[in-house]
Amino acid sequence: MDITLLVGITAILFLVISISEPLAARLRLPYSVVLAVVGAALGTLALGLQTTDAGLGPELREALALPIKSSVFLVVFLPTLLFEVSLGLNVRRMVDDWVPILVMAVLAVLAATLVIGFALHPFSSMPLVGCLLLGAIVSTTDPSAVVSIFRNVAAPQRLMRIVEGESLLNDAAAIALFGFFLTYVMAGVPNPTLLSGFGTFPWLLGGGLLVGLVLGRIAVEGMRVMPGHPLAQISVSVALPYITFIAAEEMGVSGVVAVVGAGLLLNIAGPSRLAPATWAQLRELWGLLAHWAGALIFVLAALLIPRLLTDVRPHDLFLILVVAAAAFASRALILWGVIPALRAVKLSPRVEPAYRAAILWGGLRGAVTLALALAVTENALVPGNIKREIGILATGYVLFTLFVQGTTLRRVIRRLGLARLSPLDLALSNQVIAVALQNVREEVADSVREHELSRDIVRSEAKRFGQRLENAVQRAEQTNEISDRERITLGLVALAVREREEILDSFREQLITTRLVERMLSDAEYLIERTRQQGRDGYRAASRRSITAGPVARAAVIVHNRLGLSGPLANLVADRFDILLNQRTILRHLHLYIDQKVRRLYGRRVSDLLHELLKRREEEAERALESLHLQYPSYTEEMERRYIRRAALRMEERQYKALLDDGLIGPELHATLCGAIARERTKSLTRPRLDLAVHKDELIRQFPLFSGMDEDQRRALAKAMYTFYAQPGEILVRRGETARRVFFIASGAVENDIAGEKRRLGRGEMFGQLSMLMRKTRAAQVTSIAYSTLLALDEARFRDLLARNRELQQAVVDSARARGVQLDLDLLPAAGG
Repeated sequence: MDITLLVGITAILFLVISISEPLAARLRLPYSVVLAVVGAALGTLALGLQTTDAGLGPELREALALPIKSSVFLVVFLPTLLFEVSLGLNVRRMVDDWVPILVMAVLAVLAATLVIGFALHPFSSMPLVGCLLLGAIVSTTDPSAVVSIFRNVAAPQRLMRIVEGESLLNDAAAIALFGFFLTYVMAGVPNPTLLSGFGTFPWLLGGGLLVGLVLGRIAVEGMRVMPGHPLAQISVSVALPYITFIAAEEMGVSGVVAVVGAGLLLNIAGPSRLAPATWAQLRELWGLLAHWAGALIFVLAALLIPRLLTDVRPHDLFLILVVAAAAFASRALILWGVIPALRAVKLSPRVEPAYRAAILWGGLRGAVTLALALAVTENALVPGNIKREIGILATGYVLFTLFVQGTTLRRVIRRLGLARLSPLDLALSNQVIAVALQNVREEVADSVREHELSRDIVRSEAKRFGQRLENAVQRAEQTNEISDRERITLGLVALAVREREEILDSFREQLITTRLVERMLSDAEYLIERTRQQGRDGYRAASRRSITAGPVARAAVIVHNRLGLSGPLANLVADRFDILLNQRTILRHLHLYIDQKVRRLYGRRVSDLLHELLKRREEEAERALESLHLQYPSYTEEMERRYIRRAALRMEERQYKALLDDGLIGPELHATLCGAIARERTKSLTRPRLDLAVHKDELIRQFPLFSGMDEDQRRALAKAMYTFYAQPGEILVRRGETARRVFFIASGAVENDIAGEKRRLGRGEMFGQLSMLMRKTRAAQVTSIAYSTLLALDEARFRDLLARNRELQQAVVDSARARGVQLDLDLLPAAGG
């Protein structure tokens, strides 16, 4: 085809895309529906012109033949779509719903393939393997249409997360299954057994994921070594999905799964490796590429609809209905059978019935289904009858979902009540309007004074605006509609939203690194969502989650204890310190926000309660920071210095900007000064080394209990002691167990709970000795409240040490007296000096 004609056709397609979007908004239809209609209309026109003698030239006639290959969709457009969706997912928030997402993405695909295949087989001329192949093809869902509708009607964020996650992994699983069954069709195996796929299918998925993660990691490390070249970094991201797809396919694994794996890895690791501005540009570029790819794949696929349906028969319409009914049945089985069952055994969070109904009706099929059907129809190794039926049934089912489900999905969502604001959200909107109008009044007053406008006009407009503000405040203060409990929830939601804004402000001020801001924002969003759902209890539980040790921390401790690898634990401790330091500052700012904004809307009682809840969170953060100080005093001091340096650099940068704006310095000098600040900031971002290794000789020398020992005795003691690492929340001594060892705290802190009386012990102190000496079961429960390093001695070695150390004997007696325990001195071995 002539290059000029190709460029012209491409330009026309982009014009079609540009017109379709506003047309869809005006008609209140899904964007993909309009693209399908326009594409099918153009395809019908092209088919009509080609079959008639319209005096067309050979090149134009060749173009009207629409020589579009499935490889264009699968190699060019599909990696773009999947990679962009992978980059845009909130992976940390999706973890909360990973069970329903995984069930809908993998188990639902398998169920749909089997149900559709076996339901269609009695009525179709295809063998069973052909029916199963069709089932895999129509199992792919189109997220773009559904998510766009959900956003337009303000559907809940959790529903959109489930649908996006399902659609991403759904496509990967379905395409891998498609390749599995296509192999059997080409080999002429009519009825494959399910057992035959158990060895192949997991390798397709697992191998593809491994390839994607490896290549994604290589790409991220490549970006990291070129920090001063943002365009080069973005260019690496553009190459990544296509190289990953091709490499995976050449290795015989799923290229689609590999692209998803690479995208997820860049999603998680990219923000900590790239500058904030570079990451934002990368996301914007991929958003644009995905928009074009999604629209082009739909238009080009829709162009082929008339050709795929040229040989349609009345019986085919019945088969399309069979496919639709089987697809609904399989999806309903998962939504109302499997997910509630998983919920019953506490393996899945609750998915509300309205959500399930929206997910059921929102299973639209789109361009990926058409592309897979086209791949079958152009495959020379596939029998003709299978080509014909798959082309017609897949295309017909796509049109059914678009024109039946797609055009009614908006109304279904509204009927289910998902588009309506809850009473709590409605009340919150009134509060927001009142606050916004009060702020506007203050800003307008300043603007009026600055521009010296006519007094009469100002007076009339002020009266009009004042009436509007008064009405908004009255609606916000209506007590009949909002209970005290809801007012507290509203105040907490407002507080959580403000906390998220404070995090963003700190990030813009470069007080929080890109590495940590994603995690802190994820925690803030979780705080908002849990508060909306569960009020005060949800706020408390969500706020505690951000400072408690999770499964990642436990895994890091295990790796450090068992394998001696301290890197993961060191990074985790450093992250924890940075987060706690910033969180403490943000919580202090929130008190001022309550006094300035919240009190006027929610009243004194709610404001006082919010202050109390914030103080509790501050105390928890202070305790956690105190624990880190006890454990790593020199390291935490260096981290505090590093924080102060970053704040000072930001203030210095603002001063230079003010001088530039006032014309006191020129752009050249300003650029030079900012360059120096950037270099200093890079140095301040480098974390000090956290040494988790325990040098027992040095630690023993620091214990006052062992100060009277000579070097030989210290070396012998170091050999007798063994090191024990504990994480926050780990129980070190359980009440009622037999005492077999005594602990010395080298770093960190523990909490000793005896009959409800709690006492904290820190560096240089010991515990566990009294029960062992008195030969009684433990009366106390001791819990680590920090990442602690302990030295432990068994009973025999401790008694031997006690017999030779007067200072240790005195410490044991003093500890017993402090607890009100009368220790029989005969239990103590005679000191040998």
